[in-house]
Amino acid sequence: MSVPTCQPEELLIATVATMLDGLGHIAVGAASPIPGAAALLARARGNGRPAISILGAVDENAFTDGGKELFDCAAEGRIDAFFLGGGQIDGEANINLVGIGNPRQPKVRFPGSFGSAYLYFLVPRVILFREEHSPRVLVSRVDYISAPGWSAPNVYRPGGPYALVTGRCVFAWQKETHRFRLASVHPGHTVDELRAETGFDYDLPDTVPATVLPDAATLSLMRGRVAGEIARTYPGFAARLWNVAAAA
Repeated sequence: MSVPTCQPEELLIATVATMLDGLGHIAVGAASPIPGAAALLARARGNGRPAISILGAVDENAFTDGGKELFDCAAEGRIDAFFLGGGQIDGEANINLVGIGNPRQPKVRFPGSFGSAYLYFLVPRVILFREEHSPRVLVSRVDYISAPGWSAPNVYRPGGPYALVTGRCVFAWQKETHRFRLASVHPGHTVDELRAETGFDYDLPDTVPATVLPDAATLSLMRGRVAGEIARTYPGFAARLWNVAAAA
């Protein structure tokens, strides 16, 4: 039986979707087409579950007051998963959304923290996502902590990191040791390559599996229903990846 081929973005969408299956409510921030498509894929094969809230979307956003309602839902325990990225991410799952260098006079300025720290503390399954996998992004220590990956035992914190997904691999978060463990390597990449391209240390199991490619049924669902749905929020992404135009 032939193995279906997929584009790198499709592998990431399918990989993230497996982390969302069976959850109740997934929230996705703005400018996040791959996490958004992953949430839609999880819903498509879950017969309407999970519920999805994509900030900035028209069809997939029940919020009428943007971030305020998102924060309220998180505080009430009504969001099961969210996504965070960062200009820098380190081995303790700290993220930097401020900049590089002195925060008052940064060499590089990032978009800003917004509610990242708040959501990181409250949402039980925060998936860190960044396509670029390089020592520039995955650093030994972030220049500025916009949101910490872990907290002291006396700090009430129901939320926190679950995994880090990049364009090269998947890292699983280990809550007890405050470290990442290499969980899988995407096809076309190697364990040695990851060591060279990752600025932080992490745990390495004896055997590292390849990230599972999406099967034919998943690809068909992704390229059909999911492509049409995500095109309504991210038409450029859907057109580039699947040559799908947003419905009028």
